[in-house]
Amino acid sequence: MHERSSVAELVGSLKAELNRYSPGEKLPSSRALVERYRVSPVTVTRALARLAAEGLVVTRPGAGAYRAEARPAAPATGDTSWQELALSADGATDLVPRAVDASGVLVTLAAPPPGVVEFNGGYLHPALQPERALAGALARAGRRPGAWGRPPTDGLPELRAWFAREIGGGVTAAEVLVTAGGQSALTTALRALAAPGTPVLVESPTYPGMLAVARAAGLRPVPVPTDADGIRPDLLEAAFRATGARVLVCQPLFQNPTGAVLSAERRTAVVRIARAAGAFVIEDDFARRLVHADAAPLPPTLAADDPDGVVVHVCSLTKVTSASLRVGALAARGPVLERLRAIQVVDSFFVPRPLQEAALELVGSPAWNRHLRAVSEELKHRRDTMTGALGLHLPELALPHVPSGGYHLWLRLPDTLPESALLPAAMRAGVAVAPGRPYFCAEPPAGHIRLSFAGVAGPTEIVEGVRRLRAAVDEADGQALSGA
Repeated sequence: MHERSSVAELVGSLKAELNRYSPGEKLPSSRALVERYRVSPVTVTRALARLAAEGLVVTRPGAGAYRAEARPAAPATGDTSWQELALSADGATDLVPRAVDASGVLVTLAAPPPGVVEFNGGYLHPALQPERALAGALARAGRRPGAWGRPPTDGLPELRAWFAREIGGGVTAAEVLVTAGGQSALTTALRALAAPGTPVLVESPTYPGMLAVARAAGLRPVPVPTDADGIRPDLLEAAFRATGARVLVCQPLFQNPTGAVLSAERRTAVVRIARAAGAFVIEDDFARRLVHADAAPLPPTLAADDPDGVVVHVCSLTKVTSASLRVGALAARGPVLERLRAIQVVDSFFVPRPLQEAALELVGSPAWNRHLRAVSEELKHRRDTMTGALGLHLPELALPHVPSGGYHLWLRLPDTLPESALLPAAMRAGVAVAPGRPYFCAEPPAGHIRLSFAGVAGPTEIVEGVRRLRAAVDEADGQALSGA
């Protein structure tokens, strides 16, 4: 039997027996439990540890396990209605009210019910994650001298140097801060560069997690439209001029959600326009390691071509490894680096050293490049499978751009198919999709959905998910025609 299920079964059995013992009474020895339930000593140890964590037993080294004393009854629920006034008054004097809305982020973080095809995920399926390499890296990291000591607040020098080489363009380790993933880096960058109440320019559509961060900080996101070649420089220049914004957030490579790559001409124009406006560009380079096997050579980062410190670069290891390897980097040149450093230290002190050590072990191992190649091949295969299935079963959903990197497709819905009707119909059909509305900070031009092909088990599940989506579209179309 699998160890994890054995532990769960033993925990259930022991819970059922606990009432036979008085509080403080000793339970049978570990050896006796091994013999009675025919499990390993490790299983017994883990089951007792879980019961101890739940407060049901108390373990005493060298003495055994005892039933815990009864816990006092939970106090009656109080009256929390006063908080409505306190929370609404909290931002009453803000120029731009702070709005903490995590709904757009939770769509990609929440696990759907069992049996539902997960087209709304934001991370690699366990089958694509380098689990063995991660386990080995973590084990080796734990044996490093000082692995559990306090790290430098800026991050381990070796890890900062690795990120600097990856960013390129002469960026040095001294210009890099290690962060707790990309979301944390975006939060730090926005807080450092934009004062509450001020506008920040964003691509339209764009990543909902960034919009949530901006609004929570009291910033005012202003949309700048994009097309197949990325953000439009003519509209960007007009937006800077009209708003006086001092920050642009963009994803030049495999943009989320469109998958667009900023063209060579626009790369130069974006940095030039921002520099002329006295503004910073936050470059969210989240998908560089999610390139597909058939992609053209990747352009360098915007930061690599920016000696003047216009670009603040954000990147992360999380997307290409595991949601729990929350290790990323911020890179910047000039005085702004000190402000970024100060905000990060105040917010979180530092990224835990064992996690940094494990990241170093991973990227320095032979398994790292093998993993990147395997992910590149598999993402291409999954993308091709999904585009083929969509073309066969759902030709009415427009796919303006087939990306050569990233893990999702951005589909425009027919004008007759309301986004609000499709989403619940999809769940009833057994497939979860990401709605398009949260990707826009103003009124969307049309209904959209985003389909991820990274969070599912494989191509077979992709085809089945598209088949279910066909049924959902038919149901939503029927509702629209009937006026329901």
